[in-house]
Amino acid sequence: MCSNWRRIHNEGVTLAEFKQTTASAKPPAELSPALMALWHDARGNWDAAHETAQEIHDATGAWVHAYLHRKEGDLGNAAYWYRRAGQPEARDPLEAEWDRIVSALL
Repeated sequence: MCSNWRRIHNEGVTLAEFKQTTASAKPPAELSPALMALWHDARGNWDAAHETAQEIHDATGAWVHAYLHRKEGDLGNAAYWYRRAGQPEARDPLEAEWDRIVSALL
């Protein structure tokens, strides 16, 4: 895990450092809600990820929400959330989209 998770609120944390935190049982305390949702997703907890994403009422939350519904296989619902996010519908592998969203948020 990145030392003292000093910078998690978007101050220079790398994708690799963020991914390392998903090996821990608990998320870093300073995660933004969108990164928290993606952290839960990476840990295999779709329900916690979705619950967190539902509480984010902006384009970032919509993007995470779109990704989660795409992962779930609900492509119609995902399309709605991509439109709300102002993002194109993703067609690449889910892992690549997760990396892209996390990288954009860090």
